[in-house]
Amino acid sequence: MFPRHLDTLLAIVDEGSFDAAAASLGVSASAVSQRVKTLEAEIGRIVLRRTTPVSVTPAGEVLVQTARRMQLLEAEATMQLGSALSAVPLSVVVNADSLGTWFRPVYAMSQEFMGPGLRLRLEDERHSLRLLQRGDCMGAVTTEETPVTGCQSEFLGYHRYLAVAAPSLAAQLQDGAYGWGNLPYVRFNKKDTLEVEYLRRHRGEVQISPNRRETHVPYFDGINDAVAAGLGWAVVPESACRPHIERGEFVVLDGRLPTTKSQPNWLDVPLYWQRWKVESELLEKLTDAIHAAAAQNLHG
Repeated sequence: MFPRHLDTLLAIVDEGSFDAAAASLGVSASAVSQRVKTLEAEIGRIVLRRTTPVSVTPAGEVLVQTARRMQLLEAEATMQLGSALSAVPLSVVVNADSLGTWFRPVYAMSQEFMGPGLRLRLEDERHSLRLLQRGDCMGAVTTEETPVTGCQSEFLGYHRYLAVAAPSLAAQLQDGAYGWGNLPYVRFNKKDTLEVEYLRRHRGEVQISPNRRETHVPYFDGINDAVAAGLGWAVVPESACRPHIERGEFVVLDGRLPTTKSQPNWLDVPLYWQRWKVESELLEKLTDAIHAAAAQNLHG
């Protein structure tokens, strides 16, 4: 099994197609295809599904994880030797809310040690473990405490969310023009289920109207813009919505029933850092930086 075959496999997985991988490697698409065929013939198994984008088979997952470990070791050796050879960035999966809030200090802290750089992948915190299992990343911010095979799980803290809306929309909820089941809502994408969790926590099961207006805004700052414009309510990180509340652009909604008034009017989402169990100075330093940022900005 030649290293270039594994490098080619990683390029295909990271770029999403044979043609894109060929461009990143500076070779022809036929050369990429031949390397994959050689690799599959050598191990006697199919490693890639020819889908769009391509996906890895269980055998491919094993090879992708192995290849990333090899690249990580190579990157650390490169740094220790002071070599000018290109180094491979650490691949990490983080959700949009974290990237836009508490994770930001990691950028500055990683400048001191992250010679190879970071490759951040965006995924909902409830769905990020699949990328870790597949070998697409070396670490992931997730809501899942149970570690993936070959990984360790470390508690980071609670990310606190508030239910907010523009004053005009909040008034319509207050006077009965809307109920919680049909109040227009703003979400990141279909994987975003924070309003379901908030309502279940404070009101039990709420029947969401199939005619409820929903606005999907697939970038972090756009959620606040849409809420301020009155397009709907949203469940937003406290640190991100606090300035809007202070300026009078947002009103904090209270979804609590009389029976739940004793509970705080927020939603705390537990976050964990799951990472590979490998001896890696770079991964250890990145883990320390993530814990430091979490300690500064998340609730314990």
